[in-house]
Amino acid sequence: MTNLKNYVIGVDYGSDSVRSVIVDAATGKELATSVYYYRRWQQGLYCDAPANQFRQHPQDYIDGLETTIKDCVAKAGPEVAAAVRAISVDTTGSTPVAVNAQGVPLALLPEFAENPNAMFVLWKDHTSIGEAAEINAHAAKYDTNYLQYVGGIYSSEWFWAKLLHVLRVDEKVRAACHSWVEHCDWIPFLLTGGTDAAAILRGRCSAGHKALWAAEFGGLPPNDFFKALDPLLDGITDRLYKDTYTSDVSAGTLSAEWAERLGLSADVKVGVGAFDAHMGAVGGQIEPYYLSKVMGTSTCDILVAPNTDMDGKLVAGICGQVDGSVIPGMAGLEAGQSAFGDTYAWFRKLIEWPLQNILANTKIVEAHTAQLLVEEVSGKIIPELSKQAAALPLNDNAELAIDWFNGRRTPDANQLLKGSIAGLTLGSDAPRVFRALAEATCFGARAIVERFRSEGVPVKGLIGIGGVAKKSPYIMQMMSDVLQMPIRIHQFEHTCALGAAMFAATVAGIYPNVSEAMNAMGGGFDVEYTPNNELAGFYDTRYQKYLSLGQFIEANTTSH
Repeated sequence: MTNLKNYVIGVDYGSDSVRSVIVDAATGKELATSVYYYRRWQQGLYCDAPANQFRQHPQDYIDGLETTIKDCVAKAGPEVAAAVRAISVDTTGSTPVAVNAQGVPLALLPEFAENPNAMFVLWKDHTSIGEAAEINAHAAKYDTNYLQYVGGIYSSEWFWAKLLHVLRVDEKVRAACHSWVEHCDWIPFLLTGGTDAAAILRGRCSAGHKALWAAEFGGLPPNDFFKALDPLLDGITDRLYKDTYTSDVSAGTLSAEWAERLGLSADVKVGVGAFDAHMGAVGGQIEPYYLSKVMGTSTCDILVAPNTDMDGKLVAGICGQVDGSVIPGMAGLEAGQSAFGDTYAWFRKLIEWPLQNILANTKIVEAHTAQLLVEEVSGKIIPELSKQAAALPLNDNAELAIDWFNGRRTPDANQLLKGSIAGLTLGSDAPRVFRALAEATCFGARAIVERFRSEGVPVKGLIGIGGVAKKSPYIMQMMSDVLQMPIRIHQFEHTCALGAAMFAATVAGIYPNVSEAMNAMGGGFDVEYTPNNELAGFYDTRYQKYLSLGQFIEANTTSH
């Protein structure tokens, strides 16, 4: 480490917004932060929730990238801007897009500007459920198990299912699609001024967890595998990639155009991208066998283990285990829940219905006052429900819920599954139903922990990251009680962006590896929840009921 000041930028693309941070590479101290909410997404454009279609326009990503970094640079000042050494990016995933031969997303071309199939297919888009089922059935025909490193089950949330669906349903996009690129791979390509899709550096994280890439296969599965699945995929692997890169590798430097747009030097290095939860785990100072749980709209659960411990061991029903996907040199294991914060948001919207549809149109007060009332009440719903739910007496026979409101990611991905609320009576009020929903999300977390343990992978404790972890003591304490495990909450508010900054510091050569960057730039934990041992028996009983209800739901789920 030199005596010169070094600053790095971490960019974190979430489901609703993008956030950039400038941090001091020596300490991890945040100097500036900025957030941009996707304008088209906020308007509900290109999405159809009942049809499970969730698309995002690349222009929202570009606007957010430029706006937030420029804002951070302006806040930090010219001296800091001059000492920025690197930028690294994390994104949601799998969130891929069709690009032309120059690597331009089709939605950025005039003829596709309003076509959802030419846009990024957000991680939670489940329009390809049928294609995922076909991939699973098709893979079973082969002696080589191409699904072995993704838990044995391919999901509709992932790369190949989404590609096949888009190619099938849109002839114009099919004709124009040269390649298929993850969001986390495209942003570094954009920043470095790339003009050839073949030159996009594909991250180990996205390729290994979502696209069936494995060193043991020599890369992606062979063309014959995909051609036999559907002739539409014939030849696509030749337009994709063979090699992948860990996120401690540089994808290049800022192009002259982007350096000027951002007010930074063209010498600034840009790191290979990765998914938000994987970089977030680094930002949250992950340790071997501690489950890093990024809790937002969904959860993404990350565990790292020495490669020697995982030699010959494959964990069934998770979202993959990939060498170097989190910390280069270690195995990264991913699991998660398809709906977490989204479950609470759904219930809030349900309760808000009269506010949005009746109070908003009242004649008693003028429109501005009515809107202020709607906003005030809406903001207080979840905190007040948490307070009231926490005061309820424990009851073995209370309302019971299943958290599969957006399908089930882990264990054993099945996006056809639906959420459920059972045991309702005329006394089932909003706090009681909310408690059941909160409990269900905690039971979903327990199911993930128990799958790891049953497969021979110990889980010593949890590291909580994200909005729910920081803002909901009620849910965090319940999760600790349900799991009978401690949960540490990382002190940094924007942990995924901090993780990206740690990778940027490594890419810049400020640290020799990401572990040293993590140790130097991590600020530790500010809250720890410890389990109430007296509640272990109560939650054991409730969890068994959760499993039984889940089995019933799964046995009776036959269609969309």
